Amino acid sequence: MTPEATFYLEKVRQCLSNARAILNIGLSNDAGRNAYLAAFHAAQVFIFTSTGKVAKTRSGLRSEFSRLAKEEPRIDKSFSSFLAHAYTLKEVADYEMGPGSDILLERSAAAIETATHVIDCIAGLIGEGS
Repeated sequence: MTPEATFYLEKVRQCLSNARAILNIGLSNDAGRNAYLAAFHAAQVFIFTSTGKVAKTRSGLRSEFSRLAKEEPRIDKSFSSFLAHAYTLKEVADYEMGPGSDILLERSAAAIETATHVIDCIAGLIGEGS
């Protein structure tokens, strides 16, 4: 595994660990954001190890990940849509205000669980157990 892939996986695990810790103290917005970031960086490491390139934008990452995931049968087809869904958590956490601007704890917990599956899958594909 390349040093760059190792660094990405360290970032992935840091974001996932932060998401879990933050959820445990009840900060659902921050937990949801970190779950998204963990999945985002996992997708980025998959793209990097597959193509040698880094996606420059969020939408570019989602498009390239979806394209590559279609060619890899071991990637659950729901992972691509999860990236879009989880990004809404980041949007709410970063930009929403007023009533209804808090992510439910259950929603953040579900995002962390799915992000964990994404990460485990990607780590296995690139030859790094989680």
